[in-house]
Amino acid sequence: MCIRMPFKFDIPSPDDMVSIGLKSSRHLRKDIPGKMVMGDDDLVAEKDTSTDPSSSVKLDELGGNSSSVAANTRNETLILDNELQHLSLERKPKNSKAKIKKPVPVSQYKPEPWMLQGEDQEMPRQLNLAIVGHVDSGKSTLCGRLLHALGRISKKQMHKNEKEAKEKGKGSFAYAWAMDESADERARGITMNVGVAYFDTKNYQVVMLDSPGHKDFVPNMISGVTQADAAVLVVDASLGSFESGMGVNGVGQTKEHSQLIRSFGVENLIVAVNKMDSVEYSAERFNYVKSQLGIFLRSCGYKESAITWVPLSAMENENLVTAASDTRLSSWFHGTCLLEAIDSSAAPHRDVSKPLRLPICDVISSHVLGQVAVCGKVVCGAIRSDSKVLVMPSGELATVKIIERDSSRLSSARAGDNIAIGLQGIDPIHVMSGGVLCHPDYPVSVASSLELKILVLDITVPILPGLQFELHAHHAKVSASLVRIVSLLDQKTGKASARKPRMLTARQAAVVEVRLEREVCVEEFGTLKALGRAFLRSQGSTVAVGVVTRVVQVQGERAEQA
Repeated sequence: MCIRMPFKFDIPSPDDMVSIGLKSSRHLRKDIPGKMVMGDDDLVAEKDTSTDPSSSVKLDELGGNSSSVAANTRNETLILDNELQHLSLERKPKNSKAKIKKPVPVSQYKPEPWMLQGEDQEMPRQLNLAIVGHVDSGKSTLCGRLLHALGRISKKQMHKNEKEAKEKGKGSFAYAWAMDESADERARGITMNVGVAYFDTKNYQVVMLDSPGHKDFVPNMISGVTQADAAVLVVDASLGSFESGMGVNGVGQTKEHSQLIRSFGVENLIVAVNKMDSVEYSAERFNYVKSQLGIFLRSCGYKESAITWVPLSAMENENLVTAASDTRLSSWFHGTCLLEAIDSSAAPHRDVSKPLRLPICDVISSHVLGQVAVCGKVVCGAIRSDSKVLVMPSGELATVKIIERDSSRLSSARAGDNIAIGLQGIDPIHVMSGGVLCHPDYPVSVASSLELKILVLDITVPILPGLQFELHAHHAKVSASLVRIVSLLDQKTGKASARKPRMLTARQAAVVEVRLEREVCVEEFGTLKALGRAFLRSQGSTVAVGVVTRVVQVQGERAEQA
């Protein structure tokens, strides 16, 4: 424990010694190993507890006359100069954990045998499926109709939704309310948060992420879709509605969502052309939508072979889980229904060869999981019950007590699993959305400045140094500023075409340096793609997408020097 000492007023104060530097000193015993800790009233020395954790040592009294201070200046200032680097402004509690230990090189990491051979192999593989698209394209109705057809919504619950929807004059929203459960969402008739539901196909347990389509809730959409392995882009085939989503009469979310999900690394896309009943299941209208949207999707980097086009009507249950029964559609469309298209999605890559990384999507509490629980997708590595995890950026250790997947208890989880975890041995203030659970010996990088390689989207106002914006990385959201534009990039070669340009305009690629208002858990894109993507938003619009090329300032490096 730390022992307080009365301060003597006839000697220099600690503040005086720091400001005067080599001109002033203090009397320290030279036989006391340990580091300096600033107490509430005075300086104390904390003995190295690795050799004797029960002992603590009191400093010699500050004092002596001025001549004794001067006589010891040379030797003692060397000690002070070294120890000042270890000053702390807080008294450390007994048994406190080091905020960040010196990381072990990731190259030394080797997965344990249990990570490679799962104990829960009877559980099907998970496919995290994002449902995105322009507002009012019918995403939530499609999700609710699909869940109802697969038996995931009881008749009792469906009857309740229908009754409440009719009472509020929104009878057509009954299926959508299976996903939009909050009072605000039902009152406004739009999705505001990411709804999560599960259903099974022959090959997968699908985690369906129903994302907001309204432009005001794109940040929520980003946080949810960062977990996606594949995506369904829902477009409204109705006359005028498709054009609105494409931004013909303004900025449409069909384009923005398409760009964002491609930037998330989603390569396989299902385009659900919804509300085909409103255009009499017209093949001509479907082909027009496919032609116009297809051009844009290819410009975003999608390969034609990776796009599956499915005409359907969610409200009429046409071409959702079985082939279309309406002859107006079945007479000319002979492709797969939506469920078959989802089941045919390419199996996502699961990387257990790297240390654990689980970005925290949300912090929750429940009777089953406990007072401190988190949910999110394991992006690499594996985790199991009763193991220790490092919670970043706080640097606190916690014990994993419970792991659940779709309310089923698991003994372990691996890369790709979307899970909920109950934690013990940690204060809730140290756990936050946007944080990351890590292997204790291999912490994630924590940065306050980043170098990014970005692609500017279709903006109307140029981007200048000093721009204040919102940076999104996985589930983290932080205010940031553009420090400088390092160079313009040739999009064909990727090489610098101009140094230190004054500004950036639409569709330009560049390397920039940004400063973050607070520290964020990230990795360089070449190290871990899931934690190396960034999205820049300003004044309600996404202005650029990019990847982290260099972590300019890392918390771990500063902690190691401290």
